Amino acid sequence: MLQEETAGERLDQSSCEALEVVLKSLCFDFINLQAARLEENGASSLLDMILYYESTAHLDLSDCRGVGASGWRALAHLVKQSVCLTRLDVCNVSMVNYPSQSLSKALQTSRHLAILHLDNTQLSGTPLFSLVGALKSNRALQELVLSNNQLNSYQDAMQLGDLLRFNSTLQTLELSNNLLADTGLEDLCEGLRWQRMGLKVLLLRNNHFSASGTLHLAKALPTLKTLEVLDLGDNCLENEGVQTLKEPLMMNRSLLHLGLAHCHVTCEGGVALAEFLAESRQIRHLDLRGNEVRTGGLMALALALRINRSVDTLDLDTTPKQEECVESNDSPQHHTLPDPIHQSANQSPNLYTESGKPPYRR
Repeated sequence: MLQEETAGERLDQSSCEALEVVLKSLCFDFINLQAARLEENGASSLLDMILYYESTAHLDLSDCRGVGASGWRALAHLVKQSVCLTRLDVCNVSMVNYPSQSLSKALQTSRHLAILHLDNTQLSGTPLFSLVGALKSNRALQELVLSNNQLNSYQDAMQLGDLLRFNSTLQTLELSNNLLADTGLEDLCEGLRWQRMGLKVLLLRNNHFSASGTLHLAKALPTLKTLEVLDLGDNCLENEGVQTLKEPLMMNRSLLHLGLAHCHVTCEGGVALAEFLAESRQIRHLDLRGNEVRTGGLMALALALRINRSVDTLDLDTTPKQEECVESNDSPQHHTLPDPIHQSANQSPNLYTESGKPPYRR
């Protein structure tokens, strides 16, 4: 694998033009310009050369804030015309106004770009409207990352719902660390219900969802035929939300990986998830790290794993939460209840801890 690293370097026009001898001689798997101090004319010249020589399959322009209008114009031309470029990362830069407009216009007719990462690019509002408008007709893009963009539960969520409704080629959508909330989840789920093919991975960590929001997801889950990965971690779903999702999860026949880390789930929710595991024939991975599932819930999960034949990874905290009991006032000894996960390890070889290794067997 050939890689070109210019991260953090100052690249004016003369420096970029000097790179031509390299670009015309070699084809790179990855050109990393992250945090490069690009000047507008230099950026324009460099991107034009990358297009002319079809120099790379993966280009990273994250943290490049000096690209300027002509640089963005050249990037749009690269996205539209290149047959080699399949992945573009443009993170931690502002895409307000011209940058979002030029890139969106290029995406309307782009036929080869398959992966686009736009993490922390101030996309909320008009920029997202432009992007979604282009992607409704795009048939090449398969992975889109829009995390950390302060996407809201109003116009932004409606746009994302439209994207899911009209785009059937997108396979991975990353929306973590936004502000979609329960009303935004409703719009997303309305779009999801139109998905008959395409979307396989949906990542929604830390979006201020509550148990109320799971009502919308419960309506969509049984209809989804291709979704394989759903991450709802770092949302306050609590036991009520897990109970709401239990039956729809049982009805779904495509989901392989479910993330519920740090969702304020206790033993009650653990028991509900154990009932789901006992019924599921396809789920492979369940993440329950950072919850308060104690002995009762762990016992239920251990029993479910004796029945389940599909799970190969169950992520739990490395030190499970345990209760203590007191024998009597006359004998104030504290006995830690046995860890049911360890007790059932010999019967449940599918069970794994946070590290991905089998639990300690006595």
